Amino acid sequence: MPPRWWDPIMSRVIAVMACGFMLAACSATMPSLDFLKSTPQPEALAIESEPPGAEAKTSLGESCRTPCKLSVQPGSEFSVTLALSGYQPQTVSVRPEAEGAAAGPRLAPNPVHVDLRPAAPPKKPVAKKKPVAAAARPAAPPPMASAAPTPAPTAATPAPTPAPALAPAPSAPTEAAPSATNYPWPSR
Repeated sequence: MPPRWWDPIMSRVIAVMACGFMLAACSATMPSLDFLKSTPQPEALAIESEPPGAEAKTSLGESCRTPCKLSVQPGSEFSVTLALSGYQPQTVSVRPEAEGAAAGPRLAPNPVHVDLRPAAPPKKPVAKKKPVAAAARPAAPPPMASAAPTPAPTAATPAPTPAPALAPAPSAPTEAAPSATNYPWPSR
């Protein structure tokens, strides 16, 4: 057994060391106690659309094709946008909803169900009516060859020169290009 004089000294050393540790603990930054808090568990969010096959994108960055389920944290409000070719895109707001302390937060609405509306067909451009052209003039008949026989050339009469070929008359009148003198009235 050790001598009795050792006990009072040892108790003082232990007391000084304990004070030193407490002083060091007060001056150092305390680690956060966040590890004691429970984090909300991810929740499965079901997304459905009519017709199925729409692209569902959340504002949190996740996406899938309907019908599908996404795992999301029910921390704050977010939105889900559903889009399908030929239909108008629709956005639904999803928010956390507390159902008692033991149950934890839940998402509302869950499941998200959207009836997509068909997109309006694109309007056809209205065709502008063309201005009514002047009444068409009857086409001039093509020049006819004379029915009388031409006399054979003789030494006294020179041979007749053939008439130049005439260009065929246009079948419909053409309008002249617009100019300062006849615009906007058609030519005659």
